[in-house]
Amino acid sequence: MKAGQWDPKQGKVVINDIPKPTPADNQFLVKIHSASLCHSDLLTAMRPDHPITLGHEGVGHIESIGSAAQSKGFNVGDAIGFNYFIGCCFECDGCQVHNLRCETGNSRLQGFAVDGYFAEYAVVEWQNAVHLPQSLDMKKTAPLFCAGITSFHSVDSCELKEGEWLAVIGCGGLGQYAIQYAKAMGYKTIGLDISDTQLEQAKKVGADAVFNSMTNKNYLDEIKKLTGKGCHAAAVYSASNAAYAGAPKVLRTGGLLMVIGIAPKGLDFINTFDLTTGAYRIKADSTGIPQRMKKAVDFTAKHNIQPEVDYNKIEDLPRMFDDMVNGKADKRQVVIF
Repeated sequence: MKAGQWDPKQGKVVINDIPKPTPADNQFLVKIHSASLCHSDLLTAMRPDHPITLGHEGVGHIESIGSAAQSKGFNVGDAIGFNYFIGCCFECDGCQVHNLRCETGNSRLQGFAVDGYFAEYAVVEWQNAVHLPQSLDMKKTAPLFCAGITSFHSVDSCELKEGEWLAVIGCGGLGQYAIQYAKAMGYKTIGLDISDTQLEQAKKVGADAVFNSMTNKNYLDEIKKLTGKGCHAAAVYSASNAAYAGAPKVLRTGGLLMVIGIAPKGLDFINTFDLTTGAYRIKADSTGIPQRMKKAVDFTAKHNIQPEVDYNKIEDLPRMFDDMVNGKADKRQVVIF
């Protein structure tokens, strides 16, 4: 079968013919329908010293079911989406927080440490799977299983009331999902970015206002005027330290800073005085554990929330990867199999 792999010796993405995987007893063999490229797929340092199949966002149909995965509520032919940690126990205290924290020490990330979803077939541990509602377009649904679910959890955890203001900092794929979720939950949204193209997309998916924080020197004053006292919450989807440093300034007193984007350095603007005196509060969220997926998937289907996508073939993956490295990907990049 064809697979898009990172080849560490060549230092680039290549398309290889590899054997179809054989599922373990607790796994499904899945015929991949679509897989999408996430910005974290660019983190090549996490990968082993041999070619590994990229991709941790995917959806597909169950081709076969391992003996220990029988009678778990799934059948051959089911359309499913899935999380991307493999080898964890799904039961320990760590796995109730994040599967990366599995106490067995056996958790591995598909698409990074082991083969992922940019292939015609992949294995999925049954605990990671969730049924896809028929109303979701599978061609567009792969990004839901990292970007979308992360955005849903972050907005859902912002402790907002209907009519309150959420600043979405970083209006790429996750930010555009977040704006759609926030609008469906009844919140008002402000998109912040340094890319006018991304801000146009943010406005297209429903942002009440957008500001270029680089070129608009008065954006903070304009936000305060628009919101009254500042935003009730600000969720940072950018991985930029500069984006985080500016986030507290858009908040009203006691507002919530939601940490999502993984910045290369620590957040050195945070100090204990600001936190203890209530200048702002801090929470963080992520794709989370499989037990949280269904709420996000069902909400997405109910409100018909879909990302803006470009469709590609598996042979396009090297170009897709380079485009994302060079900042040329304005929409979610999806491979259709």
